[in-house]
Amino acid sequence: MTIVQYAGRSEILAGMNGCSSLCRLVVLTVIVSAVAKPAAAEQAPTVQPVSLGAKIDTFIAQPRFAAARWGIAVASLDSGRVLYVHNADRLFQPASTTKLFTAAVALSTLGPDYRIPTQVLAKEPIQNGKLDGSLWLYGMGDPTLGADPSTAAWADNLAGQLAARGLRKVSGDLVADDTYFQSPPMGSGWEAIDLQSWFGMPTSALSVDDNLVDIAIRPGRRAGMPALVAFDQTDAAPVLANTMVTGEPRTRNDINLYRAPGSDTLHAFGNIAAGASMLRYKLAMVDPARVAGQRLLKALARQGIHVEGKLHVLHWPEPSQRDGAVAVAQVQSPSVADILRQGLKRSQNLYMQNLLLISGAHAQDQAMSEPAPPKGFLTTEAWGIRAMRALLDRIGVPAHASLIEEGSGLSRRDLATPEAIVRVLSFLAAQPYAQQVYDAMPLAGVDGTLQWRMHKTPAENNVRAKTGSMSLVHCLAGYVTAASGERLAFAIMLNNYQPPEGAPSASRDVDAIATMLAEPTSAP
Repeated sequence: MTIVQYAGRSEILAGMNGCSSLCRLVVLTVIVSAVAKPAAAEQAPTVQPVSLGAKIDTFIAQPRFAAARWGIAVASLDSGRVLYVHNADRLFQPASTTKLFTAAVALSTLGPDYRIPTQVLAKEPIQNGKLDGSLWLYGMGDPTLGADPSTAAWADNLAGQLAARGLRKVSGDLVADDTYFQSPPMGSGWEAIDLQSWFGMPTSALSVDDNLVDIAIRPGRRAGMPALVAFDQTDAAPVLANTMVTGEPRTRNDINLYRAPGSDTLHAFGNIAAGASMLRYKLAMVDPARVAGQRLLKALARQGIHVEGKLHVLHWPEPSQRDGAVAVAQVQSPSVADILRQGLKRSQNLYMQNLLLISGAHAQDQAMSEPAPPKGFLTTEAWGIRAMRALLDRIGVPAHASLIEEGSGLSRRDLATPEAIVRVLSFLAAQPYAQQVYDAMPLAGVDGTLQWRMHKTPAENNVRAKTGSMSLVHCLAGYVTAASGERLAFAIMLNNYQPPEGAPSASRDVDAIATMLAEPTSAP
């Protein structure tokens, strides 16, 4: 729905049928204004500053957007009034702006101060320095393990706690158990081609090092020799099938890395020019829980604790077999607020998907403790989406306006309306943890995924927003302070758009509208 100005009451546009609730207030305001307008004003028009609506309308009406879809909603956090809507009640692919929904359910379910434990469990007591049984390394979803400064020494910390208990020998196995998440290691709707990529790392209740492995590629000493491929974390390296060769000097590099879904073999082929600089890439780990178990085994050895058995890894749907075990050592993650800050600033898919799953596990525990627990099986992810749906119902987002099925936005099956996103932003802005949400959002021209965007505009150091980008999808949603001082929540969604040759990038197009929100305009 686009709001326009009219010269008199006879020119008021009819047709409010199908108008969303978000736009009715604006239409009514325009109608009342037009009806009440005195005749003298009609006879003596004056030049007015361009309104926000007119500026946005003109921008999105450019011919290059003719085949694309724009969806925009802008509302005041101070007055609740709607400043602009365009297709605000239509569904769009949100990409990583989906993470705002995940942030809302994680904060509502877990709270900003919750810290995620990673535990070592045992069924038998430690007696005379010996444990007659196995140890369980039990993950509960901490995505920062090994990657955050506070958790970098997690394995030595756990091993040190066990040594302080006098443990010197374990007669059984070390079991690395990630069955806390009763879900596959990828989100619903994730595409197979993404699963080896740094942004498609597997989710795991026992994650480590962001579930990524670093790979370095450099040429041999002369053309025709094999290229050298090495992994920084050898304990996380997949099986390598390397047929990459060294090309002639100053020729174009052709680097190809491929791991089939479900396979643990990485194929490296193509060529790298002789004399070329070393190239570095990040790839998804094959089995983070196994890597975590190996790290703890090494840490136990450094503390003089000998495990007589083997490393055994448990993944859902295998049964955990930890019933009756108690925690004998534990480390904790940073707070949920800190994890959200990293997840939103960097648009970190693992962190946000894990937070959705943890929220789902808590929702499941609560449901199962009720007098009449639900029957049948739901994945942990489905429980997280159920908790999200319950929250959206409470804040007034109808089911048809938010069709989210995972926590990161990586799925192209995720759909949401601009109006739904603005309602979530408005809800978050009204909570006691609102400032923590603001601080977690990328800040235009300053940090996160907006560090290099909107420089030298009124949006710089002003717009706090979550980006969302994938092929043909370009979104931005968050907060901005208008030139008048009014605080606004907005969602800008551009779908089905590929910039023509010579046109600005799509990210500049959505940034241009966000900048308009920060610029002086006439009253809407």
